Amino acid sequence: MNNDTIFALSSGHGKSGVAVIRISGENLSDFAERIVGKFGITPRHAYFVNLNDNAGEPIDQCIVTYFSAPHSFTGEDVIEIASHGAPAVIEKIFDFLSANNMRMARPGEFSRRAFYNNKMDLSDIDGLAALLDAQTDVQRKSALSSMMGRDSKIYDAWRTDMIEIAAYSAAILDYDADDLPKNIGQTIKTKIKKLYSEIDKSLSRYAAARAIRGGFNIALVGEPNVGKSSLFNAILGSNRAIVSDIPGTTRDVVSANLDIDGYLVNISDTAGLRKNTRNKIEKIGIERTENEIKNADLIIRVYSEKAGTAKIADNEIVVINKSDLLKSKRAKNAIYVSAKTGDGLNDLLKIIRKRLHKLTDGLEDNLVINARTKTLLESAHDELKHATTIRGDNFDLISEHVRAAADSIGKILGTITANDVMDATFSQLCLGK
Repeated sequence: MNNDTIFALSSGHGKSGVAVIRISGENLSDFAERIVGKFGITPRHAYFVNLNDNAGEPIDQCIVTYFSAPHSFTGEDVIEIASHGAPAVIEKIFDFLSANNMRMARPGEFSRRAFYNNKMDLSDIDGLAALLDAQTDVQRKSALSSMMGRDSKIYDAWRTDMIEIAAYSAAILDYDADDLPKNIGQTIKTKIKKLYSEIDKSLSRYAAARAIRGGFNIALVGEPNVGKSSLFNAILGSNRAIVSDIPGTTRDVVSANLDIDGYLVNISDTAGLRKNTRNKIEKIGIERTENEIKNADLIIRVYSEKAGTAKIADNEIVVINKSDLLKSKRAKNAIYVSAKTGDGLNDLLKIIRKRLHKLTDGLEDNLVINARTKTLLESAHDELKHATTIRGDNFDLISEHVRAAADSIGKILGTITANDVMDATFSQLCLGK
């Protein structure tokens, strides 16, 4: 980590009533006193100041707060300037800071400094990234708990147990049985199985964790001209997708977000599925539809008359659209709707809510698992599985596998990490974080 003094806009970009500019570095008390115009300022005290540039020309009227190290977000001295949010004012303050040997922060650099100064670990950073992306209340609650150390405590407890198990496993080879706790071998194997079970349980809930953080994915699929786009628009209550009687109108995936009971729902209208099309653009649309199906938590298979005979997967429901035009007897295994009249839409939304809650209810307090942590958890999971399959008293092998598992958990926390892992973690964040 370098010793540059860095700054960035921590509030949103664009015209606003107030903008917050954050500065972090070493020994910023003198600069804080200079811009406040007072000797011996009080940390964490807000000062109303007329901020001037180096030539004494006024820039803006601001609120300046100084945070002394280590009692700040980064663990360094921090100054926060709350100015008016006009782009011209922000740019002028940036020029002033640059003229005083400071530079613009890179994405995630404030959080990187917080990490190096032991204010946050990588798991907390993942929680912060999830919080900054939160669009619904459930996402906010889950990410906030993660950022405030819930996940870190779980990972740290797992790693502590693993290090202890690895140490005792190695000690069995070097010490007499009388010098070790009674039944230590069996205790070690029992603890490994417990850790394996806990990590296995967390991984089994990855779909729910992903749905909470990234959104519950719904794909509307079916043959051309069955009314998928009309149904998509009806669910959203707006005309987002083009509707036409011409088959194959939808050539690409059209997506939109909904907030259902505090959960983010991503719903996609897809290209019609049909075989033997010669249209290259339509083929690309069908390929994208198949990709949406792979990533969907819920697939709504739309028909215009009666359901097909294909077997329905557990994450699929059958919807018969254009119910206002049907006269035949209704099947029990399908939901009948009319995108035109609204008939059956409430029934469909009830099913969506039921599936959503079945996947996610009660899991808001689970680990916030992203692609990085999932890979490392899988690695720890595999190492522990190998340890449980070792027969007899080969505690040297058991120790190696458990130590490798502990290393994977250490990489999640950042206690053991490579630069590329850290770069990927911090690059999730914006300039002001």
